[in-house]
Amino acid sequence: MPLPDRRDVLQSAAVGAAALAFSPPTSAAESKKVVLGIIGPGGMGMNHLRNLVKRKDVEIAYVCDVDKNRLAAAAKEVEAGSGKAPKAGTDMRVMLDDKAVDAVFIATPDHWHAPASILALDAGKHVYVEKPCSHNIREGRLMADAVKRSGKLLQVGTQSRSGPAIIEAMERLKAGEIGDILVAKAWNSQLRGNIGKAKPEQPPAHLDFDTWCGPVPLVPYRQNLLPGRWRWFYDFGAGDMGNDGVHDIDVAVWGLGATTHPSRIACLGGKYFFDDDQQFPDTQYAVFEYPVEGKPGASKQLIFEQRIWSPYVQEGYENGAAYYGTKGMMILGHSISWKMYGPKNKLIAERTGGADLPAHHTNFLDCVRGGAKKLAADVMAGHLSASLVHLANIAARTNKVLEFDPKTETITNDEVANGMVKRKYREHWGTPKGV
Repeated sequence: MPLPDRRDVLQSAAVGAAALAFSPPTSAAESKKVVLGIIGPGGMGMNHLRNLVKRKDVEIAYVCDVDKNRLAAAAKEVEAGSGKAPKAGTDMRVMLDDKAVDAVFIATPDHWHAPASILALDAGKHVYVEKPCSHNIREGRLMADAVKRSGKLLQVGTQSRSGPAIIEAMERLKAGEIGDILVAKAWNSQLRGNIGKAKPEQPPAHLDFDTWCGPVPLVPYRQNLLPGRWRWFYDFGAGDMGNDGVHDIDVAVWGLGATTHPSRIACLGGKYFFDDDQQFPDTQYAVFEYPVEGKPGASKQLIFEQRIWSPYVQEGYENGAAYYGTKGMMILGHSISWKMYGPKNKLIAERTGGADLPAHHTNFLDCVRGGAKKLAADVMAGHLSASLVHLANIAARTNKVLEFDPKTETITNDEVANGMVKRKYREHWGTPKGV
C-alpha cells in the first residue's frame, strides 16, 4: 500500500501550530482582513482552504476550479467554516478583475503555476503559489520579472522555511557551527503507486479539460492523468523531484548558502521499478556544482537522490537533507527533527520540529499587511530551487553533463538541452508574455 502523502503528514502536524496561527488579531494592522481567492482548491489547495477558513484575519471571497465537483466542495467548505458563501467560478480572470481581492492562493497543477501567478501579479494581487513555482526555468525568470514590475509579493509553498526548528538549524549553519559547508545532500524516498497504462478518452462532464490544459498544447484526456497523476507527465509536471523532492532541495540550497544557480549539472536516472505511463524517473541521482563566491576555482556541491519505490529511511529519515562541513555535519528530517555532529561524530545539538504550514501562511499574510519585513520563501528562493529540478530532469532526459550560465540562464554546451529551458505554448489567454 502507498504511504501517506507528505501533505497529509503536514496537515496533521499543522494542528498543533493552528492555535497560534488562528489567534485573534492583536494590532490595527493585523485587524485588517486580507481578502483572498483560492485557485485550484483540490488536494493541497483544499488543505490551504481548510487552514485559512479558520483564521479571523482573512476572508475567502472566491474559489475557482475547472472541476465543478471540486468547486462545489470548496465553496461548501468555505461557507461551513466562515458562515459566508464565497463566489465560485471556473474562470480565474473574474476573480483577478475584482479589485477587492488582495491576494490569491494558487494550488493548480504545475503547468498553471507560473501563468496564473503572472496574471495575478499583473492584476495587482499578491500571490502564494505552490511548489515548484514553475514548470520550466524560463517561467521562473518571468515570475521574478512580474514580481519586480508589479511591486507585489510572491510566496512559494516551501513551508519548511517557516518552521522554527528548521530556521534555527539554518542559523546554526550560517554561524559556521560545522565549519565551511562544501557539500549538501537532499533525498526523497517513499513508495508511490503504479498509475497503470491508459488510452485517450472523453473527459468527464464535470471537468473543463480545455481550460485545465490552459496554455499547454492540447493533449487527449486520459484516465490516469487526474487527479494528481499529471505530475508524472512532461507536459504538466516535474516528476516527484518537483513534487516532494523540491521541499528537501530547497532546504539543502538554503543550508548550502547558494544564492545563484549551479554552473555544472549531471543526472542519471530512469524507470527502474514502474511499468506504467509515468514519464519521469522513479530512480534519480543528480549532482550540482556551484562556484564559490570570492574564491576563484573553488566549488561546492549539492546532491539529490530519489527512489519513489523504496519506503526506507536514509540517515534516519525517509526524506531529508544533510550538510557536510569542515568541522562537522548536520542531518535534517523534513517534518521531524535535526541533529548536528562535531568532530569524532559527537552529537553537539538537536531539536525536533519541521515544516510549518500555518506559520508559512502567517508570514505571507503579515507581509501582505505590511507587518512583517521579509517573506520566508520569496520568488527567487522558489526559482533557484525549482531550477535545480528542471536542470536535473533535462540532464536525465538528454544523458548529458550540462554547463549552465547562471546569468543568462542558458545551457551552453548542448542545443537540445537548452531548448528544454523553456516550453512550447498554444495561443491562449494564459500564455505568459515573453516566453
